[in-house]
Amino acid sequence: MASSLLHCSDKLPFMDVEAILHMKEGLGETSYAQNSSLQAIVGSIGRVCGRRSSQPPPEFSVLLNDLPTNDFNTIFFSLPEFTDRLKAAAGTDEWGRPMMFLSGVPGSFYGRLFPRRSVHFICSCSSLHWLSQVPPGLFDEAGRPFQRDFGLFLKSRAAEVVPGGRMVLAMLGRQTEGYIDRRTTFLWELLSESFAALVSQGLVEQDKVDAYNVPFYAPSIGEVEEEVRREGSFRLDCVQTYEISLSSSGDAKEDGRTVSMAIRAIQESMLSHHFGPDVVDALFHRYTELVTESMEREEVKSVQIGVVLTRL
Repeated sequence: MASSLLHCSDKLPFMDVEAILHMKEGLGETSYAQNSSLQAIVGSIGRVCGRRSSQPPPEFSVLLNDLPTNDFNTIFFSLPEFTDRLKAAAGTDEWGRPMMFLSGVPGSFYGRLFPRRSVHFICSCSSLHWLSQVPPGLFDEAGRPFQRDFGLFLKSRAAEVVPGGRMVLAMLGRQTEGYIDRRTTFLWELLSESFAALVSQGLVEQDKVDAYNVPFYAPSIGEVEEEVRREGSFRLDCVQTYEISLSSSGDAKEDGRTVSMAIRAIQESMLSHHFGPDVVDALFHRYTELVTESMEREEVKSVQIGVVLTRL
């Protein structure tokens, strides 16, 4: 059962990832808008610039990218609130009030997005473990689509980033060179158990669950390093794995609910496409219970790979 979500099945119907995969829309508690943040990035850069120079604070052109099906309207609707928070932080931190010009750029980051040599800094968080398409086989075969996609990402950004510009990347990964790392697969296994509960209740057909696969691959550091060297446009300044505790508050019920909402915000579009929207509430009700029970027994962690690159 657990393997059905992590291995590819011959019964898998075609999934147009670019058309289907998008973050949960709207402003509800399970939406992506409530589970992500830009303020910390802008604030950190502003503080560094303020400490190093007596010049006025910098002006930022912030280009937000996601697939065309993303809910850009909600992002822009929340912009005034974000700007107010930014100004409030500037007033208390005394690093000046940077001007920020925000725009959305729809499209796949596995191709060109921005004009040539127009970008100084790129930050990609929790995205590059999503492939451009569902891989055609098991874990070892999924590594090849990752190398292809990551190579396209690097090549595209190499055209857009100015010489000396930086990229900071963070993606889910694994600390083992083998294809199984429990910290990477654990939440998927709980999702499989949640599906098993729905099957036992007659809410979902087993064949439908067996055919559900996702365009996900958690690379190792070696796979990231290899592709950076092969593509050749960036200097690899830093790459490392680090563990993130998902039991951050110490309250298993609250942490379980937070993790469940984050997973739902990311996966709901794919789940609704494959199973229909009617099963999603029941699925994540059970998923929240399982995550909470796990957190009551042990500290649940995920593995991230952090990468810092400089354009040559």
